[in-house]
Amino acid sequence: MRFSRRQFVQLLGIAAAGVAAPGLVRAAQNAVAEGGLPPNPDDVLQRLLEGNQRFVKGEPTHPGRKPEDFAPLAAGQRPVAVIVGCSDSRVPPEILFDQGIGDLFVVRIAGNVVEGGGPSVKGSIEYAVAELSVPLIVVLGHSQCGAVKAAIKHLDAHDALPGAIQDLVTLIKPSVVRSKDIPGDPLENAIKANVRAGVQRLNSLAPIIAPLVRRHKVKVVGATYELRDGSVTVLS
Repeated sequence: MRFSRRQFVQLLGIAAAGVAAPGLVRAAQNAVAEGGLPPNPDDVLQRLLEGNQRFVKGEPTHPGRKPEDFAPLAAGQRPVAVIVGCSDSRVPPEILFDQGIGDLFVVRIAGNVVEGGGPSVKGSIEYAVAELSVPLIVVLGHSQCGAVKAAIKHLDAHDALPGAIQDLVTLIKPSVVRSKDIPGDPLENAIKANVRAGVQRLNSLAPIIAPLVRRHKVKVVGATYELRDGSVTVLS
């Protein structure tokens, strides 16, 4: 049985007063014991950033790579954040945020594309929010992103990339265009613009995510990962 934050407060108050039906009292107690109240998204973000600081310092605390670490999760999962990241082999979210097995719900697609990513991407994110009560979504770009590099390279070219690579690069090109006149490194600017486009799309994604964002039940943030030193920076 799942409860909203308000329902938790009301139910626990009733239970404390001893006037709730025994079944409701047990439900409240079990939900609290299982961590049923969704964590605050800002607290989750702080947890991820602290984990990244440990990773950068070479002091990880969540190895979690043995079979016995997986066994307790066989019956269910309670991740605290969705990471919409790039498929790049150098960007493993659990490692760079120093989180354990079952902590992150990871959706990976080349170029961390959200807009145009289709139902497989958006539906996966919505599932985590609606069914698993995940309060935080992080759209994570990274330095030297090959998909964004390709979008810059082929922005004005009339050549065709093979297979569906062309379709993927086309989805990123609007972000390249938006960042074209911004001072600084063109690739870095395009990577950030691409992340912000994903955040903007999720903040307006109906019918599940947008209403929860407006009610401050879910938070969507953008961030970039620097391959050279392992640091994650939240975009303002």
